[in-house]
Amino acid sequence: MNEIQMESWRAAEREHAWHPYAGVPPHIANIPIVGARGMTLQLADGRMLIDGMSSWWAVIHGYNHPVLNAAIQDQLNRASHVMFGGITHPAAAELVERLVEITPAPLQTVFLADSGSVSVEVALKMAIQYWYARGKPGKQRFIALRRGYHGDTSGAMSVSDPENGMHSLFADSLLKQWHAEAPQTTFHGNFDGGDLESMAALLEQFHDRIAGVIVEPIVQGAGGMRFYHPGYLKGLHELCERWDVLLIADEIATNFGRTGRLFACEHAGIAPDIMCLGKALTGGYMTLAAAVTTEEVSHTISNADPGVFMHGPTFMANPLACAAAIASIRVLLDSPWEDNIAAISRGLEAGLRPYADVSGVRDIRVLGAIGVIEMEQPVDIAAVNHAYIDQGVWLRPFNKLIYTMPAFIATEKDIRRITQAMCDTVKAAVAYRG
Repeated sequence: MNEIQMESWRAAEREHAWHPYAGVPPHIANIPIVGARGMTLQLADGRMLIDGMSSWWAVIHGYNHPVLNAAIQDQLNRASHVMFGGITHPAAAELVERLVEITPAPLQTVFLADSGSVSVEVALKMAIQYWYARGKPGKQRFIALRRGYHGDTSGAMSVSDPENGMHSLFADSLLKQWHAEAPQTTFHGNFDGGDLESMAALLEQFHDRIAGVIVEPIVQGAGGMRFYHPGYLKGLHELCERWDVLLIADEIATNFGRTGRLFACEHAGIAPDIMCLGKALTGGYMTLAAAVTTEEVSHTISNADPGVFMHGPTFMANPLACAAAIASIRVLLDSPWEDNIAAISRGLEAGLRPYADVSGVRDIRVLGAIGVIEMEQPVDIAAVNHAYIDQGVWLRPFNKLIYTMPAFIATEKDIRRITQAMCDTVKAAVAYRG
């Protein structure tokens, strides 16, 4: 691509493209990428960046993976898309069978959606329709956690944090849900049962109106990259059973090994009633998500009026996306993924922990292939973006958080480069504030 062509598409993009969480034109210039392979992104000017974000935590095998490429090409030669209403295809059948095999045993039925937020919407509707089928139509509301984030669609926004999240602007337009206090005991701490008091009180008072409790298991992602104790999840599971409420685990950010377990619920040894999957499901190649549930839920809905689940995305079970997901799961499970994530975790600890006591740093935490520096003050995103690119690294901090969630193929050298860039941001921020 010559300079004239590059400037032409860049000008059109600046004028007409509306990026996520951005204005038009954007306040911070977007970085032009023209290629990607392995851990690296290729800029339009030829420079290469190590991607510390794995494209919003999804590209777990790296870019341009030959096995995933071949799977999509093979499926493309067969059928790129068919509607899933009244039609089925082998890729969908193989994928749902695989998901049932690898998720906790009680989960037996898979509803394939087309994005993480939609899978949350599906889970909420599924819970409501389940109780309707059970003859309890009054169970229409949900309990979620403060500091939680579940997506950008209306239902997902309603169960995200109503005050401290990114959706407060829409609070008056959303269905009102209940929000329990977020657990305070850290992942590696000694569990304090008092963390469950807020949730327990809400369930006791409103259980006859509650269809389900939805949480991000172990890791609260966009709400603050908080890692909480498995004891909370175990206790929550017991509370939901006691008060006859469904438990929905939003594993979209944590699924497929990110925390060191295949699914974050495994840290607590529990199985939810509904599990939402997404992001890394296709290895970051295509948009696809799933709501996986029990036969109790699916059969109850199917055996009561109207006898069907009332949801059906146009691109549900897209064959190309299913093929990518099958290949991604195969690549993951055929690899020493647990060893790889453990090595990444050690590298993140080694690179970040020395900065724990630096002025301006509130906390440093690592879990699996997630590394976080939480600052006392918000980070200047525009300034640090340029600094990262100069160091050959791509990171995208938000608010007070400088974090990384790299692909599982990251080498020791890659992790050193990423953590050094993160720590240089800390040093620059401290120097800037004097």
